[in-house]
Amino acid sequence: MSHREPHAATEPRTGAVKGMRGCESATECSSDRPGHGLHAMQQRLAATTASKWVDGFVVSTDDAGFATIAGFDGGAVQRVWHHDAFAGALRAGDPVAVHAVYGVLARGAERFSVAYA
Repeated sequence: MSHREPHAATEPRTGAVKGMRGCESATECSSDRPGHGLHAMQQRLAATTASKWVDGFVVSTDDAGFATIAGFDGGAVQRVWHHDAFAGALRAGDPVAVHAVYGVLARGAERFSVAYA
């Protein structure tokens, strides 16, 4: 049996928004948690599972990084969050698609990792 060393004690860090634990600013964040940086595998998996994209349009956005998305088919309205507030790229009325499995929002050629709020 191997000897295990105890983990060092850590200080809990909380952010102002769900998912922002320990993040100081969006430009310096290197996290690949949902809503932060888009991981290469996340992008690849979303691209290869085309049947899981849900088309919609942006209803609203706010400075905290939340966007409300409504489906074109009259489906459920969902709220998503991105650490960098989508870099200011989303506007009300924009057509988008959200990947239902891998948490990716697509607007044209742009891709963002999102956390469901």
